[in-house]
Parts: sequence; structure tokens; C-alpha cells
Amino acid sequence: MDDAIILKYEISPDDFTRAGEASSDVKGKLKQMGVSPEAVRKVAIAMYEGEINMVIHAKGGEITVEITPVYIKMILADVGPGIPDVDQAMKAGYSTAPDEVRSLGFGAGMGLPNMKKYTDDMTIDTTIGVGTTITMVVKL
Repeated sequence: MDDAIILKYEISPDDFTRAGEASSDVKGKLKQMGVSPEAVRKVAIAMYEGEINMVIHAKGGEITVEITPVYIKMILADVGPGIPDVDQAMKAGYSTAPDEVRSLGFGAGMGLPNMKKYTDDMTIDTTIGVGTTITMVVKL
């Protein structure tokens, strides 16, 4: 694995039947590449949480995954409403998910906290009415 491998995924809004496909695909590819099970687990969890957030809160978006011998970087860019209060959104259990989403078993308010927990570095760049870009890195 000399050069970076770039993977791109389009995430559809409100499509809970396909939510998780991108993170599952990345998980499979990382396993094939021989990435450590712990790193694969971290990437899969963080990316899944982000992917679900894009389905619930944003109007879909794009996930770009950069795989290098040193790190795996996930960039989740959406065109959603933006996050009004990032500090509040980072609190475990805080959720703005509507009831119909919660009834499906999503929206427990653990997405962003889990994304931070399972990555070595996470930044949130959000603008109200424009969208949010979350960059997460798992070091290898």
C-alpha cells in the first residue's frame, strides 16, 4: 500500500434501507488490505454513525475516504441545515432526530460522541443553511 487509496460514496437522504452500505463497504476493503481489526472497528463505527447522521439530519451528501499506510481519513460533507450548537450536539444523548426516526431505532444522540470516541482526530466545520463537513482520522 504505497499510495493513498481514495473511495467516494454518495449518501441518499432519508434512505434508511441503504444507510450503512458505505461504511460496510469500507470495512470490507480495509479487512482485505490487512488493516488491524481494531482500526477497522474504529473506522466502521465512526463512519456508520456519520453516515446515519447524514441520512437523518442532512439532505444526503458525500463521504470521501482516504486510506494511507499511516492513517485513514474520512470526510463527510453534507448540504444539510448545519449544526446550530456543536457543543450541545456533542453531548451524549442530545438529539434533534424526529420521532419517526427514533421509532426506527435511530436518533439516540450518540452519533457525534461515538464519532469522536472512535477516532484519533475529528473536526466539525458547519455553517447554518449551508451544510456540515466532518473530518475524522484513525491512525494506523
